[in-house]
Amino acid sequence: MEVLRLIGEADIHRRRLLTNTAYSVAAAGLPLGIERAIPGQRREGSGGFHAGRSEIEAVREMTRLFTRIDERHGGQHGRAAVVQYLTTDVVRLCRASFSRESDRAAMLGAAAEVAYLCGWKAYDAGEHGLAQRYQLQAYELTREAGDEAHQAFVLRILAHNGMDVRRPEHTLDLADAALARVRGRVGPTAEALFAVTRARALANAGRSAEAARQLRAAQDLVLRGEEAELPHWAALWGSARACVSSHAAKTVRGMGDHVAAERHYAAAARSRPGPEYQRITALTLAAQGGEQAAMGHLEQACGTWGRALELLEGVRSARAVDAVDGMRRALAPLRGRGARVAEELEERARAWRAAHA
Repeated sequence: MEVLRLIGEADIHRRRLLTNTAYSVAAAGLPLGIERAIPGQRREGSGGFHAGRSEIEAVREMTRLFTRIDERHGGQHGRAAVVQYLTTDVVRLCRASFSRESDRAAMLGAAAEVAYLCGWKAYDAGEHGLAQRYQLQAYELTREAGDEAHQAFVLRILAHNGMDVRRPEHTLDLADAALARVRGRVGPTAEALFAVTRARALANAGRSAEAARQLRAAQDLVLRGEEAELPHWAALWGSARACVSSHAAKTVRGMGDHVAAERHYAAAARSRPGPEYQRITALTLAAQGGEQAAMGHLEQACGTWGRALELLEGVRSARAVDAVDGMRRALAPLRGRGARVAEELEERARAWRAAHA
């Protein structure tokens, strides 16, 4: 708890020693025992007060609220508030006494959800080293809680983080370990989230045939299951089918298949029709437009990018900035040829970029 509190305070006060820390390949392997084991959290004594189910549900409800804001408006909205909540209320509740050990474990699991939400917000700001540190602390909380499925979910998060920052050294091992812990122990919808992570990691490792088989297994799992069966720590992040489609797109893109990637991105965007997931839908559309452009369908790409820009209004996210910058780079050759649709989109993108500098 003390390490988590110190990380959070450094984040709130923007101490550069931590916020500028780079992503660490060595740290990514810690949960696997590749490096020296992470020092376990010391079981802390009572904070002098009692907590129970109502406090656990309050933390979960606050996490759902903060997550909804994050998904709709981007990770930089309410970031300080979430970190402050973690370092004060949540840390204090984890130090309380509980009538049942199962309640204490549930509180630690709820704290892990807040910790990796803080990590997600750091990731969305492009602070990948800080994000990784939050994720590792979340892993420690789930380990102390003794919840293997939740531990596996954090391993899955760590695997995706490594792939997203193009440091895949431990990502397949993380994905393997995560899937092994949940296979046959969670419902098919939840298992699909782990299976598609392994598929993506296999594709990144150049093992395309295995990746294709694992992807088909993930798609079969998610079709057989029900969204309502998801554990609360997975349901926080919305539709499992949308998530599987999005990571399926990244998997096949890693295998060089732009046609299939475009199709999967389109399916992911359709699976999130409402405003609740405004940021991720916009980023999905931006990626879909990139696949359309890669296939030479430039007018179609401009239309898709235009929809993405509409959804990005008011979103504060470094990933959104990167997506818009990517659009503009792809548009540059078209502007030179006087393509009107490209010039109009560039004008919109430039205005968005100026407003979100």
